[in-house]
Amino acid sequence: MTLSCGIDVGGTKIAGGVVDEDGTVLEKLRVESPATDVDAMEDAIAGLVRELASRHDVSAVGVGAAGYVDRDRAKVLIAPNLAWRDIDLKGELEEQIHLPVVVENDANAAAWGEFRYGAGADVDDLLLVTVGTGVGGGLVLDGQVHRGAFGVAAEIGHLRVVPDGLPCGCGRRGCFEQYASGTALDRRARAAAASGDAAASALLERAGGDAAAIDGPMITEVARSGDPFALAQLAELGRWLGAGIASLVAVLDPAVIAVGGGVADADELLLDPVRESFVEHLPGREHRPIAEIRKATLGNTAGLVGAADLARS
Repeated sequence: MTLSCGIDVGGTKIAGGVVDEDGTVLEKLRVESPATDVDAMEDAIAGLVRELASRHDVSAVGVGAAGYVDRDRAKVLIAPNLAWRDIDLKGELEEQIHLPVVVENDANAAAWGEFRYGAGADVDDLLLVTVGTGVGGGLVLDGQVHRGAFGVAAEIGHLRVVPDGLPCGCGRRGCFEQYASGTALDRRARAAAASGDAAASALLERAGGDAAAIDGPMITEVARSGDPFALAQLAELGRWLGAGIASLVAVLDPAVIAVGGGVADADELLLDPVRESFVEHLPGREHRPIAEIRKATLGNTAGLVGAADLARS
């Protein structure tokens, strides 16, 4: 059986794993990400690959990078949370590890992982929406990752949803991820708690009286206990997500939308409002098939599984 190595590179960690043809992760390692040092990043990736390859017969390496990757799957054009700027990551890694390397955007790699082995394994067209610090996206159409003319398609977090809205790290205002991300969920809940809103009292108590300590997992935990305020925060996030997904579906028409990322751990407390808002905002909903919204199933291994499979194939 052919084995490949998948690497998932983020701003705080680098995860590596050996993946077989069935999408099973045979071994996984993780190191801290030296995000501000180009050479140290490459050395860390190469070190992970060498260690894994010392115990497994690895034939190729796929790297999922959180940034814009060129059409040739070789060069990282820019990675906002990493030091990479216009760097031939494929060529430089191949010089170190002496194995073929494929570089892909991390959300594209995760979408491919879900398409091959997860929530989209039974369809030909999949949109992955990842909800965490920001909103990421990956798209598979007709059984292929859709990368666009220059390799940088599906940056859905920067779809403009509110003209002159909240400022975004990309330099524009009103982007989707400013309203539909885990960061937006935290911001709204913290603001209500800090303002003295009595409805947020249970959440504030859970945070030890410190509104700034409120985060997504805490909101989900309190929501599971039936707290109306926490439930309302997840429902508001779901409404934004559903409306944005409806606009994307109007253009892309996927069979399945998989929702992943840390916030998706809220399960139906989030997904039910997403589905309701999606149907409400979908153009022509009375006269067209309604795409299915599912929770992504591979969790935090989706990126490395997808990257490994892209490298193998």
